[in-house]
Amino acid sequence: MRITVRLFAALRERAGEGVREIELGGGSCIGDVWPALALGDEPPGIAYARNREYADRGQPLQDGDEVAVIPPVSGGGFRVQPEPLDLAAIVAEVGDPGDGAIATFIGTTRDHSRGRVVTHLEYDAYPEMAETEMARIAAGVIERHGVTRVAMAHRTGHVPIGEASVIIAVSAPHRGAALDACRDAIDTLKQTVPVWKKEVFEGGEEWIGREGSG
Repeated sequence: MRITVRLFAALRERAGEGVREIELGGGSCIGDVWPALALGDEPPGIAYARNREYADRGQPLQDGDEVAVIPPVSGGGFRVQPEPLDLAAIVAEVGDPGDGAIATFIGTTRDHSRGRVVTHLEYDAYPEMAETEMARIAAGVIERHGVTRVAMAHRTGHVPIGEASVIIAVSAPHRGAALDACRDAIDTLKQTVPVWKKEVFEGGEEWIGREGSG
């Protein structure tokens, strides 16, 4: 089967081209793409997309598929932590002298939800997977919106009223792209990042499920 492979950033420079056609045998999967490129050892932290959707290495391929090999996102950072989040530090991670805009989203704990008085939130997470998924979200946001850098941080454990549970920062040459990318990032994070929220209210508590904002 014939596969089109797209390469970006340092991987594109290593290959000397951004698009390469490769031949693979029947029954091949995503994990067979890198060896077929003959570019040396596979770099740590890279992700794959098949036909513009993220895919794991075991996903089967079909003739005519397009596979994107996505390097780790440069700049920014992705972390899950029990400590309070530092907005200034996260913004500093995306700063670039060529950019004219930095957009941020801060999800905070509010004192009312669904007619109940909330006392605090508690978050649980699968940190290693969550941080990997944040990096994948950032790579997609950068590709879709043409922004420069993305940083994300999510808090775990006890989060009091008024404190931040999630912060996203995006830098871009222009404000429109930065704002659109920031909204895209938080909407996707809430759907795909393995973080779960428990709402503690007067008289009870309830796990809301996988949830990205306070």
